[in-house]
Amino acid sequence: MDEQTGALRKDGRARPRLQGQPLEVLLLLLGRPGEVVTREELRQSLWPADTFVDYDHSLNTAVNKLRESLDDSAESPRFIQTIPRRGYRFIASVEFVNGAAGNAALAAASVKENGEPGPASSSATETDSTVLSGPDELPAAPRKLVQILFSLIQLMYLSFYVIALANLHLWRPVIYEELPRARWIFAAVVVTALVGIPVRLYLLTAAAFGYRGLTKRFLILFPAIFSLDEFWALAPFLALDQISVGLALAVTAALIYLPFSQRSLLLMGEGKPARQ
Repeated sequence: MDEQTGALRKDGRARPRLQGQPLEVLLLLLGRPGEVVTREELRQSLWPADTFVDYDHSLNTAVNKLRESLDDSAESPRFIQTIPRRGYRFIASVEFVNGAAGNAALAAASVKENGEPGPASSSATETDSTVLSGPDELPAAPRKLVQILFSLIQLMYLSFYVIALANLHLWRPVIYEELPRARWIFAAVVVTALVGIPVRLYLLTAAAFGYRGLTKRFLILFPAIFSLDEFWALAPFLALDQISVGLALAVTAALIYLPFSQRSLLLMGEGKPARQ
């Protein structure tokens, strides 16, 4: 294969030229021959974070087209092996000529924003460098169970917002008497509650009706949801006149973890073997 043009030759004969996503997938696999490239890594490399597509279907289509070009099959792979629940691996022997080894590795590490393969910059980072658990590290879970647990979490947050707004007259004095810059804190509580209600209603509806692509949308929204949830992890302190400080701290510690648990739940619900 000529990585610059996507041209393929087999036994001296030209094969259909690779282009677009099938070419990008092959470059990513050839950049790490014999290693598993996860579906999440492929997804992050092929589509920008703000792209709304059916990632699983599109990735499966790209891999199928690649296999067609290579005369390969998922049942008896000679080139592209499917690793259930994880990703793909290039299993044939690979030989680089004319210094192509470095080029392929660089092309695999970087894809231009327009979706075409391009050279990597020296500041390119690994797609799995996050400290959070990746989908290939989490066990699979039944989608129904994930829907129920995720919905319960959204109901809990929704109840926080509604109860807080319904009892403004009770906890407002607590804020103004006990905390500095009370006016700003009071405004932040009210505004985040008003913003949080439609967000939770959307997530609750999406989980209840099994929206396709919910996991991808949640991952896109995760930074904003994380900030919102961490702020409301302090909600137990609004009820200090009814509970002890120790109990408020314990509940707050549990609430701090909830944004990560929501993310993990959705990824676990996606952890099913890919069908090719």
